[in-house]
Amino acid sequence: MLTREQIQELLLPVKEPETGKSLIELQLIRDIMVKGDHISLSVVSLETDEAARMKLEQEVRDRLRDAGAENVHIRLRDASEQERSLVKAPTAAEDKMKGHAAGLEGNELLSGQAGVHFIAIASGKGGVGKSTVTVNLAAALARKGKKVGLIDADIYGFSVPDMMGIEEGPVVEDGTIIPVERFGVKVMSMGFFIRDNNPVIWRGPMLGKMLRQFFSDVGWGELDYMLLDLPPGTGDVALDVHQMLPQSKELIVTTPHATAAFVAARAGSMALQTDHEILGVIENMAYYQCSKCGQKDYIYGRGGGARLAETLHTDLLGQIPLGAPDNHVSEPDFSPSVYKAGTETAQLFDDIAERLMMRCE
Repeated sequence: MLTREQIQELLLPVKEPETGKSLIELQLIRDIMVKGDHISLSVVSLETDEAARMKLEQEVRDRLRDAGAENVHIRLRDASEQERSLVKAPTAAEDKMKGHAAGLEGNELLSGQAGVHFIAIASGKGGVGKSTVTVNLAAALARKGKKVGLIDADIYGFSVPDMMGIEEGPVVEDGTIIPVERFGVKVMSMGFFIRDNNPVIWRGPMLGKMLRQFFSDVGWGELDYMLLDLPPGTGDVALDVHQMLPQSKELIVTTPHATAAFVAARAGSMALQTDHEILGVIENMAYYQCSKCGQKDYIYGRGGGARLAETLHTDLLGQIPLGAPDNHVSEPDFSPSVYKAGTETAQLFDDIAERLMMRCE
C-alpha cells in the first residue's frame, strides 16, 4: 500500500503544461487520501483544452498504476482565478530567486548575501534525533568560528528553541525581525510565535509563506552557513524548501535500525530527484557506551547508516551514541540537548562539522 509521501514522490515529475513546473511543487495535487487499496486525489488544472486536461490526468493515473495502485480516483477541476494568479504571479521572493541563473537564488532571500552554504537536515521518519543532530551541528560550526543561522523548518513539530534552552523570543527593529542568538547560532522558529505549545493546524500554502518570511523578513546579518531542520518525511514543507533553495545541500539522519534506514532512503531519494546534493549520512543513536567500563552496546542494531549511505552513493559522516548532555538546570548556559565543548559527543560533532566544511568550502 502506498503512503501519502510515496504518492507525492511518484507524482513529483508530473509537470503543469503551461508553467513547466511540478504539479506537486505548485501544490496543484491536493486532498490525497489512502484507504486500503483505494487512492483518491484532486488535480487542479490550469489547462482549458480538454485533450491536454485528459493527458495530464492520464499521466497521474499511469504513474500510480505503475507503482501498483489499481483503484485510483482522480477529481479533475478547473483552477479558480485566485489559484491562477498565485501560480502565475510569483511572490517577491520568487522574483528574486529567478534573477540568478547561477543558482544563488536562496542567497538573494538573505538580503543579497553571496557564499552562504544552505544545508537541509532531513530524515525519513520522526524520532531519530534529527533536531538534536541539527542543533549540535550548528553549535559545532559556530565553535569553528563560522557564522551560523538555523531555521526550525519543522513547523508542525518545532523543538529547536526548547532544545537549545532559549527562553526569550525575537525582537523587531525597524520592521525587521532579529533572530535569537544562542551558542553563537542565530535561530528562528515557529515556536517563538506559538503560545502555550498550541498545535499548528495551517495548510501547506500558509506554511510556505511563513518559511519565506523566515528568509525575507529576518535580519540574519552575515552568514557562512544556514541550517534548516526539516520535518520528517517528504511532505509540503520539504518540497517548499527544495523549491525556494535549489542550491541547498542535504544531510540525512537515521538510526542503525534497518527499518529507519529504509524509510530515510525516501528523503534521500527526494533530494536526488530534485537535484539536491547529499552531503552525507549521520547515524544517530548508533550505540550506548557504558560510562564506567566504556563498552559499546549496539541496542538498535548495526549498519543501518552505512547501508543508507551506500544506497544514496554518499558517505557516512559520523556515528553519534545514544545519550543526553550532562547539563544541569542551574547552569547559566543550560540547554537540554546541546553538548558542551570538550565532551566526547561534542567532539564527534566537531569532527562532522570539519568534514562538512571541507565538502562545502
